[in-house]
Amino acid sequence: MITNLGVAWGVFLALMLLPAVRAAPPTIAQTEINYLLGFIARSDCAFYRNGSWYDSKKAQAHLRSKYDILALRNQIDTAEDFIEKAATKSSLSGQAYKVRCPGVVAVTTDHWLLDELTRYRIHSADGAPSAIRAAPP
Repeated sequence: MITNLGVAWGVFLALMLLPAVRAAPPTIAQTEINYLLGFIARSDCAFYRNGSWYDSKKAQAHLRSKYDILALRNQIDTAEDFIEKAATKSSLSGQAYKVRCPGVVAVTTDHWLLDELTRYRIHSADGAPSAIRAAPP
């Protein structure tokens, strides 16, 4: 015999297993975030996270996975959201992420990415061809 508590528990479990209904981040945000992720992967910089330095490919993969999770939770609406929520600090330790490029002093990733986002937007506003503006997936 199923009790009301059993039914409620079953409904709760069923709801937890259903995929979350979500709206994708706006197209412009997706384009800018994909550009930033490509920029990271193409850089010749080292990325500091939780006490260790990583190459740009590993940093990009890590930030891509954080972005994917945040996007599934409807927490990303802009490129600035991505930078603030995924690329600023460790979710585990709270330590700031840093980036160190050849011949340049290490800086926090949020400042580095905000500067690049500004450059990207200026370049895009200047009428750059869409092939240049388009971000790699």
